[in-house]
Amino acid sequence: MPNYAIGIDLGGTKILTGLVNKGNGEVLYSIKQKTGREKDSESILEKLKLSIKELLETSHFDCHQIDSIGIGAPGQVDREKGILISAPNLNCANLNLKAIFEREFYIPTYLGNDVGIATLGEMKFGAGKGFDNFVCIFVGTGIGSGIAENGKIRYGATGTAGEIGHIIVDSGGRPCGCGGNGCLEAYASRTAIEARIIGALKKGHPSVITEFMKENKPISSSMIRKALEHKDRLVTQVLSEASEYLSNGIATVINFYNPELIVLGGGLIEAVDGFYIDTIEKAKTKALPIPAGKTQFKKAQLGDFSGVIGACFLEDLQKNKTPDKSGVLR
Repeated sequence: MPNYAIGIDLGGTKILTGLVNKGNGEVLYSIKQKTGREKDSESILEKLKLSIKELLETSHFDCHQIDSIGIGAPGQVDREKGILISAPNLNCANLNLKAIFEREFYIPTYLGNDVGIATLGEMKFGAGKGFDNFVCIFVGTGIGSGIAENGKIRYGATGTAGEIGHIIVDSGGRPCGCGGNGCLEAYASRTAIEARIIGALKKGHPSVITEFMKENKPISSSMIRKALEHKDRLVTQVLSEASEYLSNGIATVINFYNPELIVLGGGLIEAVDGFYIDTIEKAKTKALPIPAGKTQFKKAQLGDFSGVIGACFLEDLQKNKTPDKSGVLR
């Protein structure tokens, strides 16, 4: 008998909710919502509840047919208690999602970091299947990574392992949403790229991207791709700069962790092949030759559903396995 779970990928720009057959990883139904520019704990919570209700109505499933709800959130989480401690890109803090959703839907609910669950999804059904030691790096509103070690997800001593977006690439540099300065995320995320493009436009630099921009809407990965197809000078320059910084971060991962595989995902990676190719070529050149020569690269294979699928297996991790002293979830 198949068992079903609801997986939610809570991102900086969208909430993607899916009903998943855990036996084969198939997403049977899905609902996508925009988080919008104005974010806070109350609005995010209401959108999460609405997405589940719409999914149940669309699928004609009821709560008794769902084994669990898994939520991946972009920020610091308390996995055991199901609390979203801090999510700067969502303007949320200290949100007890487990308690709220179990009270609302009477379904066991589990919480994880968004990139951690995407890594879990790719490990079970995507690009990481068959690899014991790999790193997933997702470039979106922010930049995050997940670490697979000996076929398990590594969370670290405080549950925060994988924060590649907060590697310092320029001491005292641009401010980051985490409160620090000079983080990789402030230079190579889609948000950072958008800020650089808008800043240049305000200074009078011409760009074809203005033809694709919509009022009060963020610059999307598809807009960036279209501008590059028009050989837009400004967007090409900004993306090249972001690729330079991202490759620095990836080269650091290669040298430090020596993974078999690095999986790259996120809207920008999926939409712009040139950005993906340029970044990995630069990273290989910058990293030490021996580990760089052994590291394979793949794009995430589950697309938008990496996190949705991975979130459905949070129940298994919480029920059956606990972190050992090294921080690896066994």
